[in-house]
Amino acid sequence: MTENRPEMATKEEVVEALKEGLYCIGCGALMQVDQKNEAGYLPMSAMQKQLESDQLLCQRCFRLRHYNEIQPVSLTDDDFMKLLHQVSEDKALIVYVLDLFDFSGSTIPGLPRFVGDKNPIYVLGNKVDLLPKSLKDHKIKDWVRGRLKEEGIRPVDIDLTSAAHPANLDLILDKIDDLRSGRDVYVVGTTNVGKSTLINQIIKSKTGVQELITTSRFPGTTLDQIAIPLDDGQNLIDTPGIIKADQYAHQVDDKNLKYVLPKNEIKARTYQLNDEQTLFIGGLARFDLVASSSDQKTSATCYFENNLNIHRTKMAGASDFYDKHQGELLAPVPKKEAKGFVKTELKTKTEADLVFAGLGFITLPAGVTIRAYVPEGVSVFLRKAMI
Repeated sequence: MTENRPEMATKEEVVEALKEGLYCIGCGALMQVDQKNEAGYLPMSAMQKQLESDQLLCQRCFRLRHYNEIQPVSLTDDDFMKLLHQVSEDKALIVYVLDLFDFSGSTIPGLPRFVGDKNPIYVLGNKVDLLPKSLKDHKIKDWVRGRLKEEGIRPVDIDLTSAAHPANLDLILDKIDDLRSGRDVYVVGTTNVGKSTLINQIIKSKTGVQELITTSRFPGTTLDQIAIPLDDGQNLIDTPGIIKADQYAHQVDDKNLKYVLPKNEIKARTYQLNDEQTLFIGGLARFDLVASSSDQKTSATCYFENNLNIHRTKMAGASDFYDKHQGELLAPVPKKEAKGFVKTELKTKTEADLVFAGLGFITLPAGVTIRAYVPEGVSVFLRKAMI
């Protein structure tokens, strides 16, 4: 005797239903089947199975409910600013997650203005395991505090962690409990900062919570927030990550993301350069030492993913060299739809890092004139040296 199984909806029925508007019961996001990393996503096959149910869950909420696992999702700038404005109307602790290796690329300009001046901000510097172990925590914290002060942010505290392997998770949880004083907790950050990984570690640590209920603070929106109940009836709220379009992650194919999102401690590579020498960072970026204020060679210390090849050559003929060797000796290269390289000339006044947003940085001495070539749309700039 065969078991009667409910018939699956056809793809045409799903398409029609989506046109009318379907919403996730977990987070309130508008359901869709096309954009895997956007709010409300559910694969077509799963949508066909769930369509007749009154328990429609997007993939992110499904995985949280059944596997206690949060998946990252991203927002447009406008949606993110709308979300932050709503946060400002709540009394909350803001947990601001930053990527220590891609610090500038993970900052959110104007954050205090959007989340409310009275809401305290607790900063977590993530991916500390990528930085050289010789770098002391107190020095990193001082550097982070200085960069945040430049942006008008005075955090109530700063801690460093590795969301992938958190050795100090209990300390962080105790700190959050102390700082929130009975308030909700909003965790904010950009995409690829490790925010959802950190929240997954928090969920994992609270093993007594077996059936998490996903909720939306603002039902009917596409903001796709997920609230995790806390012991006192308040919530720890995971917010989607804001997309920073000026980062290298948007310039490479998926297979090459491993070169811009490192997983292990970065090993410094130092080059002694003469004037008019060039470094190619794989096929993704070019650095020219135009001139220095010293007769000595210039020390350029590079911090990039360890498997990303760095090739030194002469500045004269460097463009022809790139054209000849891109994709082979100079690899990886930007994806096909990326626009051409843009040249920026800068001069260091003090010891500084030349930052290639989302790729890495080169530490340079004072008094050197340099040129950087990056794909159009990627940020490149100087900052106070971190290491």
